[in-house]
Amino acid sequence: MGNIVGKSESTRKGWIAETKLEAKMVEAMKKRASGGSAIKSFNSIILKFPKIDESLRNCKVIFEQFDEDSNGAIDHAELKKCFNKLEISFTEEEINDLFEACDINENMGMKFTEFIVLLCLVYLLKDDPVALHAKSHMGMPNLEATFETLVDAFVFLDKNKDGYVSKSEMVQAINETTSGEYSSGQIAMKRFEEMDWDKNGMVNFKEFLFAFTRWVGIGDIEDEEGEENV
Repeated sequence: MGNIVGKSESTRKGWIAETKLEAKMVEAMKKRASGGSAIKSFNSIILKFPKIDESLRNCKVIFEQFDEDSNGAIDHAELKKCFNKLEISFTEEEINDLFEACDINENMGMKFTEFIVLLCLVYLLKDDPVALHAKSHMGMPNLEATFETLVDAFVFLDKNKDGYVSKSEMVQAINETTSGEYSSGQIAMKRFEEMDWDKNGMVNFKEFLFAFTRWVGIGDIEDEEGEENV
């Protein structure tokens, strides 16, 4: 996202997405939020961590399938082949936007964590029946419940259903779980800082996903692999 350093809650209604992809994420999340969230507390999200971790780690097989040169990253060409194989009909511009958004190391190709984030964004953005059939063909229905849980968790945090999570919303979500505990505010701020990568005071779904993969331990896979290669 952009270079806005701070933002008050009062200006939030005027918040404008800075990329087409972000705008699509926000609109898709607003649409999803209209149905509400089945999650009632932040603790219930934490309790799902082990199951989510196991499910996301199973994506490794899919990742390795499309990492044709086995270099530990999916480049732009491999991503296009991946989409073709999955029969997901994104435009060239949409593929470029997704790659740029998820390749946080810039031009180094998508690592496993980045690939997971991309798959979940595809799940949120794509409601094409053909794409859903392709997911079934590729064995991705096993991941659909996990992706839906991640979407549901974001909806739970996004109290005003505007497609972003603010500091005050994070504090509210934590307080609903740890009401009366002195440390609840500190916990909320720590979690929010872990999500708010660009430090602009607002968290979109992509930022949430990157933080969430770390929370459940997916990032540890790449850390371990990096140590092995040293």
